[in-house]
Amino acid sequence: MGIVLFLIVGAIIGWVASLIMGTNQSLLWNIIVGIVGSGLGGWLAPKLGIKAEKTAAVWAVAVGGAVVLILILRVLGI
Repeated sequence: MGIVLFLIVGAIIGWVASLIMGTNQSLLWNIIVGIVGSGLGGWLAPKLGIKAEKTAAVWAVAVGGAVVLILILRVLGI
């Protein structure tokens, strides 16, 4: 059940980031962007002095990381 929940949460985060960025992504791409973007956000947030201790803040950091990842992919032309 853990991996299924992991994939669902990744898909939701990727989907929200794609809505914010105005992109049209497939489910698989949403999952990849959500998972990798969450990791990016979790790595970047402390470096920017952001503490994500509450559930809403953790989700915001994850979505923010996914948005940053989409921006990076756009710059790279992917």
